[in-house]
Amino acid sequence: MQPKIKAPKKSGRIMAGVLAFVAVVILIMSVAILNAPTKGGPKVMETMGTYLAEVKRTAIPFLVAVGVGAAIIGIIAAINVYRVWSNRKKRSTMQAAYSFLAPYILVTALFTVGVILFAFYISFNKYDIFTEPVWIGLDNYKKAFMGFTDSTQKDFVQALYNVGWYSLIVVPTQTALAIGLAVLLNSRIKMRNFFRTIFYAPSVTSSVVITLIFVWLYLKGGFLNGFLTRVLTPLGITYDPINWLGDPRGLFQLFGFEIKSAQWYLRGPSIAWMAIMFQNIFTTAPTFMIMFLAGLQDINPVLYEAAAIDGASGWQQFTKITLPLLRPIILLVIVLGTIGTLQVFDQVYLATQGGPLGTSLTPVYLIFREAMGSQGPINMGYASALAFILALIIFLLTFIQRRVLEHGTERY
Repeated sequence: MQPKIKAPKKSGRIMAGVLAFVAVVILIMSVAILNAPTKGGPKVMETMGTYLAEVKRTAIPFLVAVGVGAAIIGIIAAINVYRVWSNRKKRSTMQAAYSFLAPYILVTALFTVGVILFAFYISFNKYDIFTEPVWIGLDNYKKAFMGFTDSTQKDFVQALYNVGWYSLIVVPTQTALAIGLAVLLNSRIKMRNFFRTIFYAPSVTSSVVITLIFVWLYLKGGFLNGFLTRVLTPLGITYDPINWLGDPRGLFQLFGFEIKSAQWYLRGPSIAWMAIMFQNIFTTAPTFMIMFLAGLQDINPVLYEAAAIDGASGWQQFTKITLPLLRPIILLVIVLGTIGTLQVFDQVYLATQGGPLGTSLTPVYLIFREAMGSQGPINMGYASALAFILALIIFLLTFIQRRVLEHGTERY
């Protein structure tokens, strides 16, 4: 008979739980201290002593709030360790797991969790980095939605309006285009691999480079206007070159509707905004094409052969076989596409910087502008509040999309 392994005494389990509590609290509080909202500048950051003195002077409320959260998490960790410690196998597994996870946990806690805690706290403050934060409660969050009642504060509301149009137009278009390209490139055509490479090339090219190329194409004396002039002039059509990235006229205005400036939200997406939409579709659809192509290659060809024998046309095979079996990938593409459109930044920063007249302003660019003070004073508190509102919107939209579109995908 093998000797029985004695379980650790209760005192040992209590000690393990206490050590777990202390370790968690020390880790979280260390991260909080290193990410505390303080007045910046070379004098503050000169030594660790001067930094800690500034933390003690300006960040005590932040540390107290984090300390409460750290204590709660520490208690949960201590309870779990206490329960597991008596089982040798579970104890060994836990120790091995957290030993491997320790580097990742430390990096994530310092550079992700700590930054999120910092941003969440200063979203309730007036803070410009160079002076100490001043608590103002929910004022930053209220300011974000003042555009519904005050036209002079409509930047964030207009940014949401812009990305709303962006999502409604770009996501369905690039999804449909990606499916069409995938089906085409999955068929037996000559030079299929060559065409796959050509179509996918825009997705692997730097976004900055692609944006600058499109900026040159969209110039009033650029290639696009020159091409349209040469094509339309022989047909007897007079073409007036368009300033594609500088025209604030909305889509509905182009059809002759007279819309007052106070009713800007009835104009639809501007010409400049639609130009950026086209660029985004051009560069993003090939990425989703690869996802659909992978899905198509996973469909059993026997299904199409059986459908053809039964007399199904090509369109019927596509609608009754291809689309249903691609439904899980369609869900993924729509969710990723929506998140991407809500977070669009680089094209706006390089091409229009939110103009003309705010018709290409986006939430992420507005956050950048407020945080960096590129068009006014630095307002990190307001920028942080906008970031959390945007994160909540993305979460809610993703949740709704999954609830609506994911139903039934488990069958495939």
